[in-house]
Amino acid sequence: MKSENSILKIYVSNTDNFGMSLFYEHLVMKAYKKGISGATAYRGITGYGLSSNKIVSGKFWEINEKLPVIIEMIDRTEVLENFIEDIKSEIEEFGKGCLVYMQPIDIIIQQSGKKK
Repeated sequence: MKSENSILKIYVSNTDNFGMSLFYEHLVMKAYKKGISGATAYRGITGYGLSSNKIVSGKFWEINEKLPVIIEMIDRTEVLENFIEDIKSEIEEFGKGCLVYMQPIDIIIQQSGKKK
């Protein structure tokens, strides 16, 4: 049985550009325009990936250091699967390191805040 809700995680680099914007910003904006329930981008403080030749770390004196970014999205599984299909060709054409995975989740509480 397929879970009704899932979490989608996309790992990229904070230095990856996509046109005139950063790739992680492009993905968050695309998710917003597609109506994904929510998306958050996290910058890692240290890490490495398949295409790395060293472990990178965000030191305060290394402003331009390449660091991992994780974009996390939560929505109905079907919505996220459609989003993956929509971005798959962009990621493949992009040619940079990237990891995408999705896991089923159980949402315990989901409450919208009150708009002022």
